[in-house]
Amino acid sequence: MNASPSRPPMSRRTFLKLLAAGGVTAAGAYVLSEYAPWLDYEGQVAQTWKLFGKETTVSAQKLELVRYATLAANGHNTQPWKFAVQENAIEIHPDTSRELKIVDPDHRELWISLGCALENLLVAARASGFAAEVTYPDSAEFIRVALTPDSPQSDPLFDAIPLRQNTRSEYDGQLIKTADFDQVQTLPLEPGVSTHFITGPGGLETVLEYVNQGNLSQYADPAFMDELIYWLRFNKKEAMSSMDGLFSKCSGNPEVPRWLGQMFVGSTKPQQQADIDAKKLRSSPAAVVIALESDDKTAWVRAGQVYERLALKTTSLNIKSAFLNQPIEVKDIRSQFQSALGLGASMPQLLVRLGYAQAMPKSLRRPVEQVLI
Repeated sequence: MNASPSRPPMSRRTFLKLLAAGGVTAAGAYVLSEYAPWLDYEGQVAQTWKLFGKETTVSAQKLELVRYATLAANGHNTQPWKFAVQENAIEIHPDTSRELKIVDPDHRELWISLGCALENLLVAARASGFAAEVTYPDSAEFIRVALTPDSPQSDPLFDAIPLRQNTRSEYDGQLIKTADFDQVQTLPLEPGVSTHFITGPGGLETVLEYVNQGNLSQYADPAFMDELIYWLRFNKKEAMSSMDGLFSKCSGNPEVPRWLGQMFVGSTKPQQQADIDAKKLRSSPAAVVIALESDDKTAWVRAGQVYERLALKTTSLNIKSAFLNQPIEVKDIRSQFQSALGLGASMPQLLVRLGYAQAMPKSLRRPVEQVLI
């Protein structure tokens, strides 16, 4: 799962200068984008993240399971999945047309994203009255979840699914409550997956050193910047047209015309982004690295399950989380990061910061009919 890089906050002065440079047309486009009453983004968000429907037929219930699966975390909000709904099973397939060729050339984060969707599906299945058996992609290019009727099981993680988000803002710096942090640290894991929690200024500064290196490398790479800009949605019209991608408002940035957003993001200096993410990490009282004993599809899926489980657990405790995966996405830095954290042979897969903050605007997901095979 990529770090979903955010743009540096645009000051009012900078924004007005850019509008002045672009003239009245740019200003008009911004106003339309920001205030157009026919673009009901909040209404679409409510539809996307609505509570699990109490459907009366098994087939309708399975479509609700798919919808809850699509609410999972995923890289750049590319939603790289397809679902096949069968009589007694649901399959989760990779959609490589939505791959991130620069950030994720080996499809590692793509399969982690599928693991996140799998975890949501399993939690929702248990809560809605299905027992589930998973077949991992050891010899196939998809995940299969066999479903049989069972008694519903209440689970606070199920209630957290429509509330979870990747909260990319600065946090308030308060320490996480001890009892809550203990619950997060003792979360059940998957075979071959380990979690490594980092707290205290010393440990977090070590992590920050590698986040900085990752930012300096990625933001100096034109191909990385092109891929990032492609998946950015600079205004609600773009976000609602695609129902995917990184909507600027979700990371606290203003809505602007695409040409202006592209110009602003394209001019971001690597050190600027490093400084922004340094503030975000230093505002976070803890971070966690999810690591694996092996690097293969099944292991990546299990890593995604553990991350989603962690994100749902923290959500249920009102703890926010966000990715800072830069030191894992840059190959040369990844091995150094692994050594610096003393992970031994375990390979880091995800870096997540934790803390308290206000919720940010939520992203969109494509409707179920668009992700079915």
